[in-house]
Amino acid sequence: MSARTVLFALVAIAALILPRVIYPILAMDILCFALLALALDLLFGFAGLLSFGQAMFLGGSAYTTAILVQDYHLDGALAIVAAVLYATLLALAVGMIVVRRSGIYFAMITLAIAQIEYFAAINWSNITGGENGLPMTTRGTLFGLSVSNDVAFYYVVFVAVAICFWLVVRVTNSPFGTVLSAIRQNETRAVALGYRVNRYKLGAFVIAGALSGLAGAFYALANRLAGLEMCDWHTSGAVVMMTVLGGSGTIVGPAIGAAVYELLNYFVSSTALGRETDLVIGLVFAFCILAFRQGIAGGVLSIPWRKTST
Repeated sequence: MSARTVLFALVAIAALILPRVIYPILAMDILCFALLALALDLLFGFAGLLSFGQAMFLGGSAYTTAILVQDYHLDGALAIVAAVLYATLLALAVGMIVVRRSGIYFAMITLAIAQIEYFAAINWSNITGGENGLPMTTRGTLFGLSVSNDVAFYYVVFVAVAICFWLVVRVTNSPFGTVLSAIRQNETRAVALGYRVNRYKLGAFVIAGALSGLAGAFYALANRLAGLEMCDWHTSGAVVMMTVLGGSGTIVGPAIGAAVYELLNYFVSSTALGRETDLVIGLVFAFCILAFRQGIAGGVLSIPWRKTST
């Protein structure tokens, strides 16, 4: 059994017991951000595309879910499908613009487009609730079944997120994933070999958008709220930090990074150091990067666990 498989198993076991040891809503937030960081990892860790706009898919899908469940009393399953469809179409539209660029230009364009959505959410307060957001009195139903119990809903989210991680593993191990890795390593050579790299980058961007949309839908249902902070660039920046902290290109790393970030943010903010939460997180981030240049998961996976025979 490989070290990667063992690490995946350990993370899965930890996730299974998580709502029994911490507040279930916090546990669901960790799952949602793990999924959002996974989406970014597909872009950054495998295609070499650093996006600072993943919050646009998270926030937009959260608003879509909240409106459909709260105002139109739509079943949660249909609201989630609609939210993912919204994020997928938005990713397709945005992706057709941004995949022609790379590096810092790609990052800045995604950030700029995300800020357009953020300011639209502020100005369209009659739809989004403005700075107050859209509170939800209930999660409604999921396939006609009540999901008011936090622990039960956590395991629904856990199953969905686990399936998404499995799908990303399959994607990255497919010929499509191999081409993405080739683009990250040397895009010019990939073009010379005849690959239409923009199509591959667009495909990765759309998949990442759909995953981010699913994260936004679950986040809104878990917290019974869709708010401006979900569209804010700070959220996109936090997801980049989670991905790098856990280990980009490892798939399991984003889950670890999201857990570390969210737990630090929650517990430090409730102590005497609450006002310095960002400073503490920054120091932990700097220490982990210095100690594990490939992130926490990357550092663990790089350890030679088996002794070589002489």
